Amino acid sequence: MRPLFVRRARQLITLAGSSAAPLVKEKMSDLGIIENGSVWIENGTIIAVGPDDELVRRFADRLAEAEVIDARGKTVTPGLVDPHTHLVYAGSREHEWTMRLGGATYMEIMNAGGGIHATTKATREASEETLYEESKRRLDQFLLHGVTTIEAKSGYGLSLEHEMKQLEVAKRLHDTHPVDIVPTFLGAHAVPPEWKHDREEYIRLTIEEMIPEVSRRGLAEFNDVFCERGVFTPDEARRILEAGKAHGLTPKIHADEIEPYGGAELAAEVGAISADHLLRASDEGLRRMAERGVIGVLLPGTAFFLMTEAANARRLIDAGVPVALATDCNPGSSPTVSLPLVMSLACLHMRMAPAEALAAATINAAHAIGRAHLVGSLEPGKKADLVVFNVPNYVQMMYYYGVNHAKTVVKDGKVVVRQESHLLAN
Repeated sequence: MRPLFVRRARQLITLAGSSAAPLVKEKMSDLGIIENGSVWIENGTIIAVGPDDELVRRFADRLAEAEVIDARGKTVTPGLVDPHTHLVYAGSREHEWTMRLGGATYMEIMNAGGGIHATTKATREASEETLYEESKRRLDQFLLHGVTTIEAKSGYGLSLEHEMKQLEVAKRLHDTHPVDIVPTFLGAHAVPPEWKHDREEYIRLTIEEMIPEVSRRGLAEFNDVFCERGVFTPDEARRILEAGKAHGLTPKIHADEIEPYGGAELAAEVGAISADHLLRASDEGLRRMAERGVIGVLLPGTAFFLMTEAANARRLIDAGVPVALATDCNPGSSPTVSLPLVMSLACLHMRMAPAEALAAATINAAHAIGRAHLVGSLEPGKKADLVVFNVPNYVQMMYYYGVNHAKTVVKDGKVVVRQESHLLAN
């Protein structure tokens, strides 16, 4: 395998020095930018990062053997990391979108048999091959937008058989696709209709059957719960998360999305790696999260699509909570694969600075899924995951919103996406 030499980037965004702990407060704006920067890669690993003339001198006797990517006039960043997705599911729910545009709320749609339950029905009915093909198409689109590592949750099976099917598909995608997938068990996404009148039995099934089987088969690293009124209470969520910990699964939590419900406090209590959503988190909950180093994963695309006010990112950042960004890719509340668009929304609707948004979608996102030692920054020894964006500076990535600026994507030292412009002459 030839060395890969990414050369002369107008801006090389390294985010160096932040692998041991996520960035907080003003440090979220420290991107480690190198002007006219270059990266030398061998065998899927970053060997050197620095000014182009410095690397040219260092590797002078090997330049002829390297494959060269000319990044002049462009911005190079670490591969983007999406720490909250529901990648594996079947079907679509555009009809619910039209209902919502007509005034129906998320919980009204869910209580009428739509929402999570509709996708659960479609996912249960889909064969594993159908589920794989539908999910692969989404994963391809993530990659085209510069995302090289994602977290993928189950949660649309809501039974032992079908939760395992979702996680097996995620594992197969990880094994066959360039994008790395970090799996999360989300059996506590909702109480399925068949257990509507005996929710305690479903919780027992989750704790005593599903979690042990997930652990035994090594199909997930994290255990997530949708802690919200009408879904799972804080006490129920605590039991499920503690059961996961007993089987080696690190807690995550969907917290305080619709109303203040103690989710942020619970995340700190159980030592969750992240608490996600947080639109209505209390000041006390955020204080505890900051103390425990729990990462706040914010999902501005979800608030945008649901036509609700986004989380107050400035409040979290000022409180010292490390903030990450994610698409929340799912069929009901955020059907997008564009993490760059989410970064734009974070700036427009959550008042994040562009530098903060980029840090939140790279190194802090990597911390939120336990991958900061491997990805999220451009440093020697890390995986060679990077993106060449066809803009001269990182601010333009978000300023020109809704445009896919990713020109070249490198994953594990290999060029996996090369998008060229082909304009027809008048």
